[in-house]
Amino acid sequence: MNRSDVLIIGAGPTGLVLALWLSKLGIRVRILDKTAAPGTTSRALAVQARTLELYRQLDLADAVIHSGHRVAAANFWVKGEPVVHLPLNRVGEGLTPYAFLEMFPQDEHERLLIERLETFGILVERNTALESFEETSDGISARLRLPDGQEEICQACYLAGCDGARSIVRKTLDSGFPGGTYQQIFYVADVLASGPALNGELHVDLDEADFLAVFPMAHEGRARLIGTVRDERAQQADALQFADVSRQAIEHLKVKVEQVNWFSTYRVHHRVADHFRGGRAFLLGDAAHVHSPVGGQGMNTGIGDAINLAWKLAAVLSGGAEVQLLDTYETERIAFARKLVATTDRVFSFVTAEGRVADLLRTRLAPFLLPKVTAFETPREFLFRTVSQITVNYRGMPLSSGMAGHVHGGDRLPWAHDGEGDNFESLKCPTWQVHVYGDTSDEMIAWCNEHHLPLHVFDWRPAFDTAGLGRNGFYLLRPDTYVAIAETCSDPKVIERYFRDHGIRPFFTAH
Repeated sequence: MNRSDVLIIGAGPTGLVLALWLSKLGIRVRILDKTAAPGTTSRALAVQARTLELYRQLDLADAVIHSGHRVAAANFWVKGEPVVHLPLNRVGEGLTPYAFLEMFPQDEHERLLIERLETFGILVERNTALESFEETSDGISARLRLPDGQEEICQACYLAGCDGARSIVRKTLDSGFPGGTYQQIFYVADVLASGPALNGELHVDLDEADFLAVFPMAHEGRARLIGTVRDERAQQADALQFADVSRQAIEHLKVKVEQVNWFSTYRVHHRVADHFRGGRAFLLGDAAHVHSPVGGQGMNTGIGDAINLAWKLAAVLSGGAEVQLLDTYETERIAFARKLVATTDRVFSFVTAEGRVADLLRTRLAPFLLPKVTAFETPREFLFRTVSQITVNYRGMPLSSGMAGHVHGGDRLPWAHDGEGDNFESLKCPTWQVHVYGDTSDEMIAWCNEHHLPLHVFDWRPAFDTAGLGRNGFYLLRPDTYVAIAETCSDPKVIERYFRDHGIRPFFTAH
């Protein structure tokens, strides 16, 4: 009972998604959390397009969309008036099946994940804390503190630290966590309110007052306020109440707060761990990287960590790959985390900078430039690609090889859709597979059949050219739908050599 394949510490979205993916792939997991119950506050809100694409593999995407709220537009205000209106409902059209911004509060998100995990017979062990762990000759030995205060020693092949910014797993691994802390105090409040900024769209105040954004949520009149607190108030963060935050910014957006359901203050950090792995223990989510809430990237990045690690752990544990495959988790995810922290840091510094020049840039220059820049498809598409995380890629990394069309090894497979079909349909199954757009060789067909590697051959259509896909070559896709090989030929020996060089035997079965 007290031995598992993977012991997961922390039952936020990152830990729950890791547990779900591993369970889907037939791996025995145990997931515990020191809290008594799931969170009841919404915290992270945005579920990005890339997360929804990957959620198709667990039949979760439709449930999130059904329960969440699609944001139709973003509005930027100056001096009490909206000066920029950016439609978002079709901003990523043609790039993804989820060409929109979806709001789904973290507490509801966690409940959905917990319910799905229970269908695999896995329950989150509450009021249970990791005290310490050590690596043994054949796995991990962990000391747990149980709800009744008793101690338990449990065994696992691997340990996943999804235990937040104060991670005991990271501290035990003695990994540095370099970075810094922003001087501003943030507040977050879930409210019932009325006014023009409660129209189901996103609203941001660019004024000299404290920064404020109003995020819509499902149910009329319900919204999330995220703002900053400056000056002497920031010295008493622990004692702050909602009445203490700046009325000026709230009045600028003409928000009439009728009820405060939840209010909290916190400081924002920007840090990335020196290492995401120590032997058989891994760091994911906030345990590995924290950054500003700009762009709604944090939770989605943690979920991306979980999916990246899940298929690799499943492959190694099931005999589908040599242990060297696990080295690629840190290589792939730490590079993205560092880039993300640098990007969100620059944006956050702009929207919260103080002083006359900063105020002029926000209130005069930004309202002038934003409509002009976003009127063009290229910058609008770039913005969506970046925020939605569909540009996250592993180009130039050990598991990525080749180029065909405009697609490189390491890229997310581009979505191609027209009246004749959708090339993402086969990706619902989290296994290795081959896509061919056009024609392929008899040798490729025979080799894939012999090795039970799913092969999907699509008759060439203009939609594939538009998406940047190459004709008559092939794409070997990883279980997380990223391109392992992009190749212009149709020689199966390229795939055979790739698997051999990487110690991969991709023929384990998803349950």
